[in-house]
Amino acid sequence: MKHLLHILLLSLAIASCKKPEPCCPVDPVDPVDSTAQWTQYGSPFTSVPSPEEVVMYEVNPLVFSSTRDLQGVIGSLDEIKALGVNVVWLMPIYEMGEDRSVGSPYCISDYLQVNPSYGTLEDLRELVDSAHEKGMAVMLDWVANHTAWDHVWMSDRDYYVQENGVIIHPPGTNWQDVAELNYANAEMRAEMISAMKYWVLEANVDGFRCDYATGVPGWFWQEAIDSLRSIPNRDLIMFAESGDLTLLSKGFDMAFSWNYYGTLLNVFNNNGNARDLYTTHRSEFSSLAAGKTTVRFVTNHDQHAWDGTPQQLFGSQEAVMAAAASAFYMGGIPLMYNGQEIAVPYQLPFFVPTSVAINWSLNPTVRTQYEELLAAYHDYEFLRSSEIEKDYSTFALSAVEKIANGDTALVIINTRNELKALNLPANWQNRNVTDIFTQASVGLGSQLNLDPYEVRVLKR
Repeated sequence: MKHLLHILLLSLAIASCKKPEPCCPVDPVDPVDSTAQWTQYGSPFTSVPSPEEVVMYEVNPLVFSSTRDLQGVIGSLDEIKALGVNVVWLMPIYEMGEDRSVGSPYCISDYLQVNPSYGTLEDLRELVDSAHEKGMAVMLDWVANHTAWDHVWMSDRDYYVQENGVIIHPPGTNWQDVAELNYANAEMRAEMISAMKYWVLEANVDGFRCDYATGVPGWFWQEAIDSLRSIPNRDLIMFAESGDLTLLSKGFDMAFSWNYYGTLLNVFNNNGNARDLYTTHRSEFSSLAAGKTTVRFVTNHDQHAWDGTPQQLFGSQEAVMAAAASAFYMGGIPLMYNGQEIAVPYQLPFFVPTSVAINWSLNPTVRTQYEELLAAYHDYEFLRSSEIEKDYSTFALSAVEKIANGDTALVIINTRNELKALNLPANWQNRNVTDIFTQASVGLGSQLNLDPYEVRVLKR
């Protein structure tokens, strides 16, 4: 039962549940002291993409290859790059705890050690070096809210929240396998920032996806991110695992777009109103400051492991591709999860032990479809832009006009498994346009028919 509750809580996007923060401490961490013990390995990557240019790929080393280690990832970096990816996010690669463990990689016993089953620091360096050579940045998953019960910090009980002298698990959760960290303790905060800097310097990584970001005080994130960005000659990507967009004011570049994911599921799986896709997007991006963005997806490790494959959740692979086009082309950062590009038909766990691994020989045509989807994303600025000029959507069709770099485009997605027609707006009627996928000239009339789950992007 404990394991089941743990799983259920993970799959509920707990990022939306924010606990009260303690007051900001009067003794902030000195960012200089926390780097003194680490040295720079290699040279900082000079091609880290700006937030709005990121295309992210999440790697679960436990299932990515039959060897279940970092070396198994290194050999596939060319294939990841070929998708159009420029940022690789590695799920936790740290040494896991054993005391009270349920097998979660988010239960960490030492922030400064690579999980021996995954390899060594040298293996991680090789992975980062190879990714950099191919033009891709590498992010690590960071778990700042809690540690394993046998974490090396347990020698100082004051690092942890206690009730009546007893260290507690994270409040409001059933995560019995981990212990809640005490952010009122300045020494612990300094050690946390130092550990993050260790990987930036000693492994040359390019940022962090920060797990359960709302479980940590916002003022700490500001402190930590400011300190990380003070490292010379560094461009870092900071990604909050949360739907709480206020975290972007604390230094994060991006957060999860849980609202858009929920709207996609409702539209594609519950015959919801396709107009809600634009409404959700507008509501989300209207609150964002310049340079801040959100991450759009049709699956990630939580959804895949606990809820179902994208095909199960959206109804078919054709629906998944249409939903992915909506997620990627409305605006925000496209996120791919390993195995998504071959429509792996079984769920991918991320708790140990498991005998499941991705069979990379599956569905090569699906990979080609994703490559084409993301190639267009890179080729056309209007697809990367979050700005929507006009919305022409209907109950079944998402149809938005986007303008960028002198191009005007109409992005139309049929969210239904049946033929649908769009009555074209006057400024698109009776003219020749270009289909960006085929590069063919298309003569438009007053109406455009779309096959089930068809995606059309027309440029004039």
